[in-house]
Amino acid sequence: MGSSFSLKTTERITMTTSPFQPIDSGIVPRRQLASGALIPAIGLGTFGSDHVKPDDIAAAVGTAIRGGYRLIDCAACYGNEAQIGAVFASMFGRDINRSELFVISKLWNDQHKPADVAKAARRSLRDLHLDYLNAYLVHWPFPNTHAPGARPDDRDPNSRPYIHEEYMETWAAMEKLVDEGLVCHIGTSNMTIPKLNLLLRDARIAPEMNEMELHPCFQQEELFQYCLDHGIQPIGFSPIGSPDRPDRDKTPDDFSDIAMPEILAIAQAHQIHPAVVCVKWAYQRGQIPIPFSVKPSSFMSNLAAVCADPLTPEEMASIRAVERNSRLIKGQVFCWPGSDSWLDLWDVDGTIPGQFGYATKGKNS
Repeated sequence: MGSSFSLKTTERITMTTSPFQPIDSGIVPRRQLASGALIPAIGLGTFGSDHVKPDDIAAAVGTAIRGGYRLIDCAACYGNEAQIGAVFASMFGRDINRSELFVISKLWNDQHKPADVAKAARRSLRDLHLDYLNAYLVHWPFPNTHAPGARPDDRDPNSRPYIHEEYMETWAAMEKLVDEGLVCHIGTSNMTIPKLNLLLRDARIAPEMNEMELHPCFQQEELFQYCLDHGIQPIGFSPIGSPDRPDRDKTPDDFSDIAMPEILAIAQAHQIHPAVVCVKWAYQRGQIPIPFSVKPSSFMSNLAAVCADPLTPEEMASIRAVERNSRLIKGQVFCWPGSDSWLDLWDVDGTIPGQFGYATKGKNS
């Protein structure tokens, strides 16, 4: 259920604002991937939750880069890579060199066939005006799609459960992108421990990152630690709880991270917005947060959050206690015929369900 703590408290906590002040990208922390490559410890997300215009997102990307951001998280299905690419093209060689920027894109679900993987990657490269991607992720482990602006009860009749053999065919095509120099690193998104176990067992090139929902009310401790233990860098989407997420992903039982009393108390102590507390926690915990915003005051506050005024150990422990197992991006639009619960997507009992969900478990390994 949602927190009953008054949001009026949030409204009383304000940040000191000033004219746009860039941050030296050299002071922004970086993390080391399993290969030894470095990646910025915070990035800018570009999913506009179906309601922010592509041109507005692209403009924010340009402002963020000028402000010191060096990690931009993109995806073909966000519908804005061409607009972002035009901004990149206008900035390379003037405001920034290509080598300074770490760009992630993602393979959408309707492009999982091996013959389609390279085509999709080349399309993203063309749209983004790049000759290589720093990282390319498989967006979801299912070839299940939905239309833009889908309703909660929309379903693709051709959807099906996770089939490991098919996923490995997709992954082999991803590995070829690395071989060909089109992609530097490959990774996963919206995965689970059972699926990652199979992938790590069978992959020639292991994933170096996993993009996953991570925020104080949904910390995914077991999966988070699994990734760290296996050399997979967690990248956390919805790090402040995604208050502007699509309506299809909202339910009455969801918690609001920025309304939790512990978060509000820390925000008051540091005189920062509760959202910034969530970003600080994410960075100090070890994940790479990729908060989305088109407001310079917001995304620059997020960038500054990882550069100074760290949370105390006591504050970090306090946020650990905020955990409510409150998954916000449930993915129910990806359920397949025979599955009647979004829980089937997430392997909640440690096994991978088959065609009829947990009523009948398939043999996926």
